[in-house]
Amino acid sequence: MKSIFDKTTREELLARIDRLDQNSKAQWGKMNVFQMLRHCSLCEEMYLGKRNYKRAFIGRLFGRIGLRSLLKDAAPIKPNSPTSNHFKIHEVSGDVPAEKDRWIALIKEYENYPLDGIDHWFFGKMTKEEVGQFVYKHTDHHLRQFNV
Repeated sequence: MKSIFDKTTREELLARIDRLDQNSKAQWGKMNVFQMLRHCSLCEEMYLGKRNYKRAFIGRLFGRIGLRSLLKDAAPIKPNSPTSNHFKIHEVSGDVPAEKDRWIALIKEYENYPLDGIDHWFFGKMTKEEVGQFVYKHTDHHLRQFNV
């Protein structure tokens, strides 16, 4: 399965991110390109250990099952998957090139990932391998959302 920690995979994702611009339109969902870029940057900050969120009660019940289901194969994340309130972006406009540059810089940090894993707000403890696979799937999901 693909992982953000693989250099070739990371470079492919970065090339796809680079194709986004302020005119990019979503194929599904409610986010515009600015909101998606900001959403993804916030998520990367969590996966890179820069932000922490309290574990959701529902995640304590179903988080591990959900993670296993998402990572059991290479199938992409389904369109219109729910978004946590932590990562919902309410501003409707902003500096798309700056937000894109921010996301790119965060993605590049996976080259020297210092953690053994993280505590995810929904999934709970995730190993480094799980983080790598999930970050790839999440990034791919949003790039497919914007047809890149």
